[in-house]
Amino acid sequence: MRRILMAMGSLFVGVACVPVSAQQVTGAHDVLQGHWTATQAVRDGQAAGDVVGHRITFEGDRFRIESGEGKPLHEGTFLDDRHAVPSSIDFTHAQGTLKGKTWRGIYAVEGDTLKVCDNAPDLARPRPAAFEACTRTGYVLITFRRAR
Repeated sequence: MRRILMAMGSLFVGVACVPVSAQQVTGAHDVLQGHWTATQAVRDGQAAGDVVGHRITFEGDRFRIESGEGKPLHEGTFLDDRHAVPSSIDFTHAQGTLKGKTWRGIYAVEGDTLKVCDNAPDLARPRPAAFEACTRTGYVLITFRRAR
């Protein structure tokens, strides 16, 4: 019995020490892929009607945000960690005034609904811990619907 327990203990230690690649933990999570349209938005405690209708597209590890009229607004790469609680996402911009800067946020997907809360209005703020964009938080909370 002692030998069996020692063998099992060695097995568990071996499993615990197997490295997990960054791609297994973070990366272009399949559930995000595709096109999404903003249906609701709150920025720093106020309704953000100017964001409603914007479209975000996730393709591989890239994101693109367009206005409701199709005008390009932002693009770059994203990195998500679906194992974080809540799931985290970083949007690193590849062009414009935000080039090289990163929005840090959290996200949740339920069916065809995506919620993203991030520090886009105030990059000095840390990643949000909850899906709230109350007054003076410096956060934006956007609800998207998957485009068909």
